[in-house]
Amino acid sequence: MASALSYRPRPGDIPTDPGVYRFRDANGRVLYVGKAKNLRARLSNYFAPLPTLHERTRRMVTTATSVEWTVVATDVEALQLEYMWIQEFSPPFNVRYKDDKSYPFLAVTLADEAPRVVVTRNRRIAGARYFGPYPKVWAVHDVIDLMIKVFPIRTCNDSSYRKAMATGRPCFPGQIGRCGGPCSMKVTIEEHRAIVDDFVAFLSGGDQRFTRELTARMREASAAMDYETAAVCRDRLQAIEAVLGRSALVLASDTDADLFGIAQDELAATVQHFVVRGGRVRGVRAATIEKELDIASAELVRQVLQRAYGAATGDEVPRQVLVPQLPDDAPGLEQWLQERRGKRVSIQVAQRGRKAELMRTATRNAEQALVLHKTRRSSDYVARTKALTDLQEALGLDEAPLRIECFDVSHLAGTNVVASMVVFEDGLARKDQYRSFGVPETTDDTDSLYRVLRRRLAHLDVADAADDEGAGARRPRFAYRPQLLVVDGGAPQVAAAARALRDAGHAEIALCGVAKRLEEVWLPGEDYPVILPRTSEALYLLQRLRDEAHRFAITHQRKRRRRDIGTVLAEVPGLGERRIKALLRHFGSVAALRQAGVDELMELPGIGPALAEAVHRHLASR
Repeated sequence: MASALSYRPRPGDIPTDPGVYRFRDANGRVLYVGKAKNLRARLSNYFAPLPTLHERTRRMVTTATSVEWTVVATDVEALQLEYMWIQEFSPPFNVRYKDDKSYPFLAVTLADEAPRVVVTRNRRIAGARYFGPYPKVWAVHDVIDLMIKVFPIRTCNDSSYRKAMATGRPCFPGQIGRCGGPCSMKVTIEEHRAIVDDFVAFLSGGDQRFTRELTARMREASAAMDYETAAVCRDRLQAIEAVLGRSALVLASDTDADLFGIAQDELAATVQHFVVRGGRVRGVRAATIEKELDIASAELVRQVLQRAYGAATGDEVPRQVLVPQLPDDAPGLEQWLQERRGKRVSIQVAQRGRKAELMRTATRNAEQALVLHKTRRSSDYVARTKALTDLQEALGLDEAPLRIECFDVSHLAGTNVVASMVVFEDGLARKDQYRSFGVPETTDDTDSLYRVLRRRLAHLDVADAADDEGAGARRPRFAYRPQLLVVDGGAPQVAAAARALRDAGHAEIALCGVAKRLEEVWLPGEDYPVILPRTSEALYLLQRLRDEAHRFAITHQRKRRRRDIGTVLAEVPGLGERRIKALLRHFGSVAALRQAGVDELMELPGIGPALAEAVHRHLASR
């Protein structure tokens, strides 16, 4: 690999103005589009010595054969141009979004002569105003059923409307009281338009005004003994309350905001976009992002906002945008959003109160969506097959690794060392075959890994000896031979595992390591790692193996620590099993329990001064 790139421009040729840059390959295809406040400073990062670059950035710049840039006047113009080019070229190294376009929306066709409310997944109806999305179709219909009791607007389709207006006979929904448009002959087109405006205003967050007006009208009618009108107002109020009950008031009633919860790992990210209008969550949008280059959280937030509001105008952009982390160019983004809204827009981090609680909820939903995204990929037979095939090709294996075992070592400040072994067969976890190991008197992670692998590989020799003797008995699960061993770590861990395989006489078993920071795949004796595409099924499989081994090791270590401290506490006279469980449950961790004072111990029911002193003294002496 060359240490410099032949197409690298001279630093003096790159302007220091804001602008947008594009990397192209030999065929002229745009590989990556980015923006910068200072083009020279930003591009110099890509042309640093290749060994110092992130592995995936290195792959992008070595695949490219040219770079070009366009200077603009302001950072806001750079944002606009970057968005336009990403939409036009779909560069493979920019993040890729998979939006939840399958969710239904409630749309009001404002461009029609007599606007109607419709349930649709089509976001391109000319002149329509959209609300949602809603998680289920029935939820949208349920809202409409309640809303037309308060705002009787048209629900019939265009052909029924034209026929009714031509014949003077109401459409069928109008005949049964489910359509309140002009075709029902109850209102004029102008009166209907006014009702539609109220309907849109209500869904946009103006519910308090309608509640107050209906309440006042109901009381006036009741005082005048016009009980029929009062009953109509009462029924409409109940319908409004039913609609509002489906959308809880989570923030102040004058709050119009969009809140973005984001969860990510090295390969993907998920976004939960909560649309809050009038203090209520009016809709939730979700998206999954596949990352080709490793990008910082602040940069990811910027790209999410750019994607969310690239085509937005007017009230589609709220007064406030809440994010988990401010992007580096937040002032420029605010100005960019203000131009779309026509009014002031602020981008903030929710730090306390109800907004912070809602942000935690959105983030929790994003984390669950990320887990679900990865689970769906793992349960897809075609994806699993492709993962095993790609892994075979990338590692140069003679056959697809149908049985893979992954090992991880976990410790607590060098003590209480444990290791885990997880098993995947045909790309699926076999939890009944997981194993955990205690590792006493070890020196470091590589030594622990070597000793654990020697213990595991010894079972293969026992099984081989039994087969030679013709025992005919079924092999224990622990004795099945893997086609591939995976270790959590880089070159040092792989070298230790290769030594264990060699010393155990099983060098025929394939081996690789996965380094977490850069998701590099290391092979024994290689100076450079194998770099799999960030969207490859093989890399997802290796990541799941590594993460599952880590999770299993941590779980085993926590159980051991809890068991160990439980044994120590059992030595305290007068402290029974129930009080031990209560102590561990109350303090949550061994460290917190050891640091607790006598007064804190006495806060638990059933633990008096003498017993608290005995527990504190016993833990301090251990």
